[in-house]
Amino acid sequence: MYRFIRPLLFRLEPESIHGLALTFLRFTGDTPLGWILTNLYKLPNRPVEAFGLKFPNCLGVAAGFDKDGLAWRGLARLGFGHIEIGTVTPYPQVGNPRPRLFRLPEDRALINRLGFPGRGADFVARQLGSPRLPGLVIGVNIGKNKDTSLEDAPEDYLYLYERFSSLADYLVVNVSSPNTVGLRRLQAKKALHELLNALNQERNRKDRTQNHKVPILVKLAPDLSDEELVDAVEVISQTGMDGVVVANTTVKREGLKSPLAGESGGLSGAPLRARSTDLVRRISQLTGGKLPIIGVGGVMDVEDVREKLDAGAELVQVYTGLIYQGPGLVKRIIKEL
Repeated sequence: MYRFIRPLLFRLEPESIHGLALTFLRFTGDTPLGWILTNLYKLPNRPVEAFGLKFPNCLGVAAGFDKDGLAWRGLARLGFGHIEIGTVTPYPQVGNPRPRLFRLPEDRALINRLGFPGRGADFVARQLGSPRLPGLVIGVNIGKNKDTSLEDAPEDYLYLYERFSSLADYLVVNVSSPNTVGLRRLQAKKALHELLNALNQERNRKDRTQNHKVPILVKLAPDLSDEELVDAVEVISQTGMDGVVVANTTVKREGLKSPLAGESGGLSGAPLRARSTDLVRRISQLTGGKLPIIGVGGVMDVEDVREKLDAGAELVQVYTGLIYQGPGLVKRIIKEL
């Protein structure tokens, strides 16, 4: 059915239709219509364990789809095993000027330069108070505010850790978006060590007082050189982080056909598939398979999921594939795995 309505949806401005989709999913998550969706997309349990958590299945929603935690209950009705909310910043911010989201149908891709627009940590925290579907895992992806200097960035992440460590099942440190000026510099060895070490120390302190240790993962960019990747993985391991998410969007544009390919921002979708899978494989090799990996980037069908799992990922996330393939993608993937 989705393939028939997609041409109509694609006539609308991308960010506007995304907002409508979130509104629909928010509504269905809290009404009897949600139970219809649950039965329509009902799936067998195929549990997966990663970084100390048990997931109903390996497929999740990547950060960026539901930035403010508005629609996670509706998304859960589609069969996802986990949903990653965010990126959440400490305080509300409008992000970059519109237009800032572009479809590239010829490439089955998106370009976004959103810049972490959102309503801030307090708003998102309130959204996470609703009851969850049994077994659903919720992650929160955290990032610094645009106006926070790189030197002060650890304070933003520590604030967000404190705000969400008791609300989320896991946290993801986003230091890899290309749409906040300078953010990717936090992936450099010294800066990354300072940030992650501060988070781990705070987590250990809180664990001693509250007997609670939320897993922390780090989301990396696909544009790192191999030397930069080796440094980042070394720091992630040394500072006691629990896993990685690879990869974020890319600033590279090789081989694109769309006339919108020159728009600035991060590219996601099918063109990112091979690079993100290569990174999954490389990190698995570097760590001997001991560091849990969530693979994301270019997941359009079950073969793309299998590719990432075979490369060493425990879990896989989708975002752009959901835009191009529709809500039935989740059920098709899980049934065919």
